[in-house]
Amino acid sequence: MLKKYRPAMGYVVGFVICFSALIVQADEKGTAVKKSPPNVVLFFVDDLGWSDLGFRNPKFETPNIDELAHESLNFPQAYIASPTCSPSRATLVTGQHPARLQLVRHIPHKVGRGGFTESGEASEAFHLWETDPAQFPSANWLDLEHTTYAEALKGLGYYNVFVGKWHLGHEPYHPIHQGFDQQIGTTNWGHPKSYYPPYFRDSEVFAEEKERYLTDKLTDEAVAFIDQYDREKPFMLSFWYYSVHKPHVGREDLVEKFEQQGLEGNQAHYAAMVTAVDESVGRVRAALKEKGIEKETIVIFLSDQGGYFENPPFHGEKTVDTLYEGGSRVPFFFYWPGVTKAAENPSLVQSTDLFPTLVEIAGGNPADYEHLDGVSLASTIHKNERLKRGKPLFGYRAYEDLYASVRQGKWKLLAYRSGTVKLYNIAEDIGETNDLAAAQPAIVKKLTQKLVRWEREMGVAEYSGVQDVSSN
Repeated sequence: MLKKYRPAMGYVVGFVICFSALIVQADEKGTAVKKSPPNVVLFFVDDLGWSDLGFRNPKFETPNIDELAHESLNFPQAYIASPTCSPSRATLVTGQHPARLQLVRHIPHKVGRGGFTESGEASEAFHLWETDPAQFPSANWLDLEHTTYAEALKGLGYYNVFVGKWHLGHEPYHPIHQGFDQQIGTTNWGHPKSYYPPYFRDSEVFAEEKERYLTDKLTDEAVAFIDQYDREKPFMLSFWYYSVHKPHVGREDLVEKFEQQGLEGNQAHYAAMVTAVDESVGRVRAALKEKGIEKETIVIFLSDQGGYFENPPFHGEKTVDTLYEGGSRVPFFFYWPGVTKAAENPSLVQSTDLFPTLVEIAGGNPADYEHLDGVSLASTIHKNERLKRGKPLFGYRAYEDLYASVRQGKWKLLAYRSGTVKLYNIAEDIGETNDLAAAQPAIVKKLTQKLVRWEREMGVAEYSGVQDVSSN
């Protein structure tokens, strides 16, 4: 069995030093004034491709998200560490890579696999996947021993509410047991059976609802939370959408609208689902403004992996060549009123970076947490500087032959369990059409050796497909 890690919990000293430094600022006259840390709203969309937004693809209508993107510090080179439902969530909430967490596939909930029952509960800690060449045992839940950003922020004075899709384990591992003070709309399932009621099988969540579209229902709850919030402490609202994951069931009025524009079938439903998410983002931001706290609230927007459909100009998507750009690159916008400037930042960033970033912004010290695999973007966000990242970005999955990626600078290496490696110059070949592995053996060797060292650090070297290649 792979080694487990327990995060450090000694962040009290870091809290006292860093939090004090954060909240003491100077006014226009130079007088020291205390300022509370900002609220945070995190929009985390399921299966939304990098190109599936109006400002990048006119097929979609997303005026609210487009406005947010144009107001934000936009990171167009943002990646998910493992572009897959459960691993992407585990990394986002812990700051640890899925390989380190032993959570390298989605939690399947298939009866008989990994001890799963009809209600989505698992009796076994790990499951295997028939077509995975490595037969890597992947976790069926996120262990409570891992520190989540909710637990970290709670220690820094935040109230945490979770809305929507969790997909990190059944009831004993739900958000309310992982540092969140409140959870809304959370089930054992990775997706609903329909976006119209009844939404979920074997779940009492929203069982009383008879007609509301699921995205709108969750948004009602998020807006109500903002409207009614009356605590002195700052809050973090984690809004993790079930949309735009299958089944592709768009809101009826929006489907009709897109059909009138010429889209058909799943394409019309998918476009409608994207627009429903856009309306949701607009409603939540309007609630912040109505509450009078929009200037005190950070808004973050990203997706858990590439889309179900192709994402031009990229190759790859959710189910095919997923570690290519189309599956692993995601939209990522960071809006902090009075701090960020509307701009595109070309830094290479990853979902592993969110945990340390939130901790530092809240006044904590990321160094107080063991085995974080990302870096804080706080300075980059404040100054809009290009992040000088010392280590590559690693992608990792365990379904098929293609299992790992290494992105450093303009180069990207793709590694296969069978020993094949491919190399692309992303700066010149964003569609990953020209494999340069044979023409650039020195680059291949360098990145392959880094991958091998990283696999050892993660404790997954026994599943490597490139050990022999690296020694050539």
